[in-house]
Amino acid sequence: MKNDLQNLIGANETILYEGKPDKKCFIAESIFNKMLPIAIAWGIIDFGLIGLSLSSEDAEEISFFLIPFFALHLMPVWFYLAGVISSFLRYKNTYYIITDHAIYVSGGAFSKNFKTKPFAEMSHIDLHRGIFDQLFGVGDVIATSNQFPDSASLRSRSFLSREDDAANIEISNIADYSEVFHLVKKLQTDIFSDTMYPNDMRPPENHGYNTKYRG
Repeated sequence: MKNDLQNLIGANETILYEGKPDKKCFIAESIFNKMLPIAIAWGIIDFGLIGLSLSSEDAEEISFFLIPFFALHLMPVWFYLAGVISSFLRYKNTYYIITDHAIYVSGGAFSKNFKTKPFAEMSHIDLHRGIFDQLFGVGDVIATSNQFPDSASLRSRSFLSREDDAANIEISNIADYSEVFHLVKKLQTDIFSDTMYPNDMRPPENHGYNTKYRG
């Protein structure tokens, strides 16, 4: 039975790779993210204040006000915990497919997101291995669009993660990262060059760059 991402593949496309991220690395990165130190510090301070307040003589009187106040004040902690819990749903919905035309990625927690990027639009293929990637023996393959954004877009993009950046599409936490990197790099080089190189006005067979791909 096909999943939702497989249903997006065109009839003229051939699937060359499909898979999911490594579960242990995916969950570990969700737990040990940039919000963890903030959540720990915030929680220690707030729960410390709660403990001091409840140990006072007027604890019964002030608890009526303390409970709703700290429930709101602990919001960074709740956001962090919600992100960790939802990571299991995001893992379930995350799937990668590479065809001879494009890269397809699905993700999301409570709603599914689908992202695709044709090889003709890619200009850079990078390999990234963070601390947890190296610990679990996996890596990330990142494809970047050849469309150069304006300065305003670049400034806004500085606040985005790699996954949120519209110029990127990422195959994260995969064990066969080296093979996938070389596969994507070859497809990007051949197809992008095949598209950009003058080639008999795009006939059924391309004689410009001498690739095996047909228009």
